[in-house]
Amino acid sequence: MKEFFLTIAKYNEETNKAVAGILGKLSNDDREKNRKSYYGSLSGLYRHVAGCTVYFLSLFKEAVSGNAEAVKAIESVAKVEIPKGKLSEEQWKELLAASKKVDKAFVNFVAAITDKDCEAPVKIDWFKGKPATVPLRFMLQNHTVHNTHHRGQISQILDSLKIDNDYSGISPKFI
Repeated sequence: MKEFFLTIAKYNEETNKAVAGILGKLSNDDREKNRKSYYGSLSGLYRHVAGCTVYFLSLFKEAVSGNAEAVKAIESVAKVEIPKGKLSEEQWKELLAASKKVDKAFVNFVAAITDKDCEAPVKIDWFKGKPATVPLRFMLQNHTVHNTHHRGQISQILDSLKIDNDYSGISPKFI
């Protein structure tokens, strides 16, 4: 099970890197323009993906508290700042650096967990508005779906702008 999630974590890292490369070719005004998505701009969507990875990792700390390497990966992003609001070009660069660090931490986290850790209970309070405890594997799946969903929104916006953005293939290096 862990190997599946490690493949997905590495794919997530590479895909976010590819999306950042595409978005980085746009002007700051084009990245910041309100595209009528829930998070407004393309950079807002990208920022949300990075910020939620930090959030998801924070949820996992208690579940894997006995796994020092997994906790170390989580703690490596505890002080990562995701820029807020409309971004300047400099803040965009800060977001790219933060995203890279966050994605690497997620890969390191998944590399450190065991199959037994995948069954560890994670406490959440947003599942249908009620507190719940779910297995870590469920939350790893949620993280994957979450990021894919928001990258899909980015892709749809880029499609409407007629900007090539095919970043959906899984590279053989992950297998």
